[in-house]
Amino acid sequence: MSGALILIIVAAVVLVGALWWSRRQTLERSRKELDDSRAEARRWVERLGGQVLNIDGTDEASKQAMADAAERHNAAVSQLDQASSAEQCRLTTQTAMEGLYYVRAARTAMGLDPGPELPDLSHGAGKVTEHREVEVEGRQQVASPSPSDQTPHYYPGGRVAGRPVPEGWYSEPWWKPALVAGAWGAGSFLLMSAMFSGMPGVSEAAYADGFQDGQADMGDPGDMADAGDGGDFGDFDFDLGDFGF
Repeated sequence: MSGALILIIVAAVVLVGALWWSRRQTLERSRKELDDSRAEARRWVERLGGQVLNIDGTDEASKQAMADAAERHNAAVSQLDQASSAEQCRLTTQTAMEGLYYVRAARTAMGLDPGPELPDLSHGAGKVTEHREVEVEGRQQVASPSPSDQTPHYYPGGRVAGRPVPEGWYSEPWWKPALVAGAWGAGSFLLMSAMFSGMPGVSEAAYADGFQDGQADMGDPGDMADAGDGGDFGDFDFDLGDFGF
């Protein structure tokens, strides 16, 4: 066997060995990242579970917030059971954190110390800074920075179907259909524009771009005129029925 052939064989063995070692190291890093992410997610899920178990609401706002916290806990437990990647574990952690925001809201509504601060999940959505009442399609909608009998539904702030929804208390959870379906109805854009336009502390993107998209979805004035007697303008029923849940 020639020296050149021996060198080629040795080089091939070394290359295969290096590739095997690199692959092994990559798998080991991935396994460790998954284990660490799973442990972090479990810590947050257990923290939320303890709060859900030990806190009962005393009024409509706090009861609703704790119901939402319990829903987030159930979702996080399910996500953790099915998580098979570090990214899925991180999403589980975020779900649990959202639940803890609802717990803080419930404690605030009951006049208790809200507890330690949580990581910001709002993604720049802003927050409701003033009481505002608007009427859209004959239905009264209210937003407020504080809980009340009129505004028992809390949202921690964040993006829903690509659009920012400000943190605050609302008369109805009008964002939930988009949260489930992954898309907004045209009427929802009009609601957001009416509710948030000009409100300090709210990202303009929460209503301005959405309003334009909503106008586009509704078609041009000619299309609406063809509706005959004014009709319901296609999707102008907000894709939320009559806002009843």
